[in-house]
Amino acid sequence: MDIYEALYTTRMMRRMRSDAIPIETQAHIIDAAIRAPNGGNVQRWHFLAVDDQETKSQLAQIYRRCRELECADIAAGQLAVTTHDPAAHAATMVKIKSSGDYFTDHFGEIPLLLFVFAIDDHGGANIYPAIWSAILAAHAQGVGGVITTVLRYEADLVMELLEVPTEAGWTLTAMLALGYPLGRWGIAADRRPVHEVSSRNRWRRDFGMKVPAPLWQPDSAH
Repeated sequence: MDIYEALYTTRMMRRMRSDAIPIETQAHIIDAAIRAPNGGNVQRWHFLAVDDQETKSQLAQIYRRCRELECADIAAGQLAVTTHDPAAHAATMVKIKSSGDYFTDHFGEIPLLLFVFAIDDHGGANIYPAIWSAILAAHAQGVGGVITTVLRYEADLVMELLEVPTEAGWTLTAMLALGYPLGRWGIAADRRPVHEVSSRNRWRRDFGMKVPAPLWQPDSAH
């Protein structure tokens, strides 16, 4: 897969089949993730793969409670607040909620939950490159996924369930839900263009170039 195809068409997939992901494919995904840069090459990360049905069922109950808390925070204006075009953003959130509802209702059917833990992570600088590499590698393997931090509301309970050695300093960064997607890959169409979100030398000074459309298109890979 062309690197720009991966970067432009990888998106969050919340609707996926229940088919198991072969362990070899899982290994490819994690092996790509651990090649990501990290400060001092300390590699203070741990990836915990969960495919046990009983454990997934327990996590599904926790996830549902946590999502209710997050939805309440969003409704109260504490999360997912846009800095532009509130009406368009509201319409987007309706779609996201719909796919989120589906994800929650089918949580127990997700074939692979990949929990990512880190120590002293400096705002995610060390672990999020690895997380995104995992998502890109999954796409290259035909596997879709979504990154979620919803379980932060009950992180202590999750870590207790998964027997994480918290006394060593490990904290839950995110969970990746991975599976073969029901949806299709494609360029995200609802992004503000480069010249609207970028400036040069000083805030809000002209970037110096207009980019009215994505600079990569599907035929660019051929």
